[in-house]
Amino acid sequence: MVEVKVEAGICGFVTEVKAFLEDEQNVGLKVTSNCEKISKLANRIVTLDAYNEIKEGFNGELYKVIREELTGCCSGCAVPVGLFKSMQVAANLALPKDINIKITKK
Repeated sequence: MVEVKVEAGICGFVTEVKAFLEDEQNVGLKVTSNCEKISKLANRIVTLDAYNEIKEGFNGELYKVIREELTGCCSGCAVPVGLFKSMQVAANLALPKDINIKITKK
């Protein structure tokens, strides 16, 4: 199982993802968040075909749901990449490594 915690930024919302391999290519996701939009999105992506998601990239089911649920200012949310990376690592298609986004306005 893979556990990911995303602190989305100025909104203050925190999302936790538990991703687990159901078989050789399907990944189950258990997502908890204090963000209403992420919680709604999570209800639609309980299981993902990891190989298909990687093949399709931004045209896959995960990003299709993300485009439908995260509109407006939420389009810049950091959670989607956390969901995708957790799926990749759970399916043994990527190595676990933290992702950092540092923003500095000068």
